[in-house]
Amino acid sequence: MKNNQNGILYIVATPIGNLADISQRALDTFQQVDLIAAEDTRHSGLLLSHYGIKKPFFALHDHNEQTKAVVLIEKLQQGLNIALISDAGTPLISDPGFHLVRHCRQAGIQVVPVPGACAAITALCASGIASDRFCFEGFLPAKTKARCDKLSALENEERTLIFYESTHRILDTLADMQRIFGADRYVVMARELTKTWETIHGDSLANLREWLNQDSNRIKGEIVLVVEGKPKANEDEGFSPQAIKTLTLLCQELPLKKAAAVVAEAFGYKKNALYQYGLEHFD
Repeated sequence: MKNNQNGILYIVATPIGNLADISQRALDTFQQVDLIAAEDTRHSGLLLSHYGIKKPFFALHDHNEQTKAVVLIEKLQQGLNIALISDAGTPLISDPGFHLVRHCRQAGIQVVPVPGACAAITALCASGIASDRFCFEGFLPAKTKARCDKLSALENEERTLIFYESTHRILDTLADMQRIFGADRYVVMARELTKTWETIHGDSLANLREWLNQDSNRIKGEIVLVVEGKPKANEDEGFSPQAIKTLTLLCQELPLKKAAAVVAEAFGYKKNALYQYGLEHFD
């Protein structure tokens, strides 16, 4: 695992909830490194203890990363191998690590990724929203004006948008999204992914807000929002390939009007627009 005189920095993804999602390669890496840099050493200690791994920890978080990165670079230059982990998921994705990795690359220290879970990608692949082009925006600003300014800048984005959000701000964020994106914009909220109370629910912004207000338990936990991009001006081109394929298949078994209603509900489009599309494109 040594690289000439320098050690290697391993960027190791950890489970986002279910501990069984750890990879064998990640466990092997933990066993072989000299030190583990962790966001919260107590939290990460529980994970390693579960697998019977004992290694020295080094605290690296948002508040100390820029200063502590220098210390870790020195350790790597002394030949130590280090694993970087976050509290959950893939490091650097809305988590610390960017400054350390950048300094490593500038210093000629080898950086090796050990891939695994990522909440944003996990939510996207289960959302049913177009996944060929997307923007990961992380957490929106906490203050209303800054949040609305950010959403306004994304109002015309046609790619799928992915956000992280907290229990305490989810209702305010969805209200701001509805005000800027419109009540009909389709969004999937993925909560507590891979955990016992995992919930993946999609609807228009207006309907999703109503659904959440019916039960306060529905806003608890770690939350990912997957928001459909703005439809193109040309209504025909605004439908995702998945929606068109689904409509085509359903029309083989159902009347066009019924098929359009089903696809509209599933993908968040207007059923009249889908019905018109079918009239124009299907025999």
